[in-house]
Amino acid sequence: MADTGKKAFIIGHPVAHSRSPMIHGYWLKQHGIAGSYERIDVDPLHVEAFLSALPASGFAGGNVTIPHKKAAFGAADVIDEAAELIGAANTLWLEDGKLHASNTDAFGFSSDLDQRAENWREAETALVLGAGGAARAILFALEQAGFKNIHVVNRTVARAQELADRFGERVSAHGFDAVNELAQDARLVVNTTALGMGGKGELPLDVSNLPSDGTAVDIVYTPLETPFLAAAAKHGLRTIDGLGMLLHQAIPGFEKWFGVRPRVTDDLRNLVVADLHGGQG
Repeated sequence: MADTGKKAFIIGHPVAHSRSPMIHGYWLKQHGIAGSYERIDVDPLHVEAFLSALPASGFAGGNVTIPHKKAAFGAADVIDEAAELIGAANTLWLEDGKLHASNTDAFGFSSDLDQRAENWREAETALVLGAGGAARAILFALEQAGFKNIHVVNRTVARAQELADRFGERVSAHGFDAVNELAQDARLVVNTTALGMGGKGELPLDVSNLPSDGTAVDIVYTPLETPFLAAAAKHGLRTIDGLGMLLHQAIPGFEKWFGVRPRVTDDLRNLVVADLHGGQG
């Protein structure tokens, strides 16, 4: 049964751009829950005080976005495996007086592909472009999905090597010079970089090197079709944009705060797409 009257939040700095209130507001209305979900802009100087005050705040928990994910990780009393390996938290909830933390990005990535890219777990070899914080969530998801070979390619090989060291023997680190050779066996390629976007430099991958039955994923959702995905689609690959990951990563938090496990539907996706395109949503 739904737990009504509860409050949840998203904190960030800035946070006005967040679509999370739209997503959670949709689910609250859909399930007839008398709860609320609000944006709170928290200055980095005040984030520790905000987090330490949560048990007495009346909030059931909330989401955390840039630049507070590491602070949330550090403030939690209980940290799950995903947050531990990724090294950052995006979802918080109070349970038995303790602050719990998770990182649901890996769940969001996998759940979206389960819904939209049948048989993606059978690819065995994956290529991940970039070695930043987002790449950590993708690596966790790929290891959980059973991938045997995960190649991380980054401009700075040392950063990729840090991830390989963190995630174990199935992950290998490479520079951009190796990307097109590695691409030939990668039936799943995930771009976590902004390369190819205006003023961000060129993406080093030639998509014609990817297997014809491959799947190309970009975790960016503004725009929905990035230059990488456009090139992959032109080459005949199955493409997955980053919006589904955003929608699915919201599921575990909503369930923790409001007592109902929501679903990602076409109606919800269309609502957010309309907002991304400047429509009324």
